[in-house]
Amino acid sequence: MTGGAKIDRPFAFTLIGIGAASTAAHLGNNFTTYLVGGLIDKYQFTPFAMGAWSMAETLSYAAAMFLIAPRARQLDARVLALVASALVIAAQAGSALTGNYALLLAGRIGTGLGFGILNAAVNLAAGRTSHPARWISLGIAFQTVLFAGIALGLPQVGADHGVTGMFLALAALSAVLGLMSMLLPGGKDPEASTAHQPNPPVGADGRRVLIAMALFAFGTLALWPFIERTAHAIGVPATEFGRYQALATLASALGNTILAAVSARLTRAVPMAAVLGACGIACALLTTVGSAPAFAAAFIGYYVSWFLTYPMLLGLAYDCDSSGRLAVMTTGTWLLAQSFGSLAAGAIAQSFGGYAPIGPLGALTCVAAIAVAWPLARRFDADPAKARTGGAPAGH
Repeated sequence: MTGGAKIDRPFAFTLIGIGAASTAAHLGNNFTTYLVGGLIDKYQFTPFAMGAWSMAETLSYAAAMFLIAPRARQLDARVLALVASALVIAAQAGSALTGNYALLLAGRIGTGLGFGILNAAVNLAAGRTSHPARWISLGIAFQTVLFAGIALGLPQVGADHGVTGMFLALAALSAVLGLMSMLLPGGKDPEASTAHQPNPPVGADGRRVLIAMALFAFGTLALWPFIERTAHAIGVPATEFGRYQALATLASALGNTILAAVSARLTRAVPMAAVLGACGIACALLTTVGSAPAFAAAFIGYYVSWFLTYPMLLGLAYDCDSSGRLAVMTTGTWLLAQSFGSLAAGAIAQSFGGYAPIGPLGALTCVAAIAVAWPLARRFDADPAKARTGGAPAGH
């Protein structure tokens, strides 16, 4: 990759900075499901209301990333992380103090904006390294190790102190991770011109990446806000589900560490299709199996394959646009698609009296994502030099 500045700094600093910021940015995506269960239990909110509640967070997340994308090269990732952490801490702590749905909705908007700004900081920091997809994978590996501990601890906090305790625990985690995020590479992109330059159009290649991410995220994450409820429906309590999530996150850490080690030698098309296909199969199983062991196996397969697919699709975005702008837009597209997926899942669950149809929907959208991304990945495999220099021209 020739675009953007290459960062020469201690490996551990970059790993901790990107890993901590990535962890903080994805606390909502990974652990809001426990809040959904806790709020349903405490206040008897409907599935549709909680789908809308989750949608408010992810829509705000996406909005923050789309606002940042056009200004990507002029922004300091470290400053973004600091501002975002303060916003998330305030929103989570404030949510602990109320049972009013409107105020809780406002809190989700606040956390969503903060998570979006944090994720933009991660994308920008990775984009200013020599191999962005590798650093995204390393950040996820770091993140998932921490998530294993959180998955064990947060349900127990909920069992002991209810949903209020979980909100406060997540606020405290955001504070610690925000401090660690100060090790992100700081400063603006030194290659960015001081004069205003219009951003080039996304182009056909960029649109393929955005559509593939939208399909992948809409189907595979539609169920996510209700995943703990899905386990609960077959007799798996939240504390046991937390143990499944801990195992899944550790397996994901191993998978992403391996991906980071071999990513420079991998082709794009076949590995991407394989992990997308595996994620689709796991989605279908999640809502159709009826035993705890089968659910645990499907959940671990889902978690690992999801966290392998995400950096692969982001890698395609960096191949098309090495500045990081398209990567930020791609992550924003993920959250936008997840927002509508969450709302659709809530409506489906309320209409059908269960979550069974949602998993097969994820399988279908994974197949569609493969079909959209395959031609682009194959072309970059055939001409690696073109990919490393920013992909095909915008109007290709």
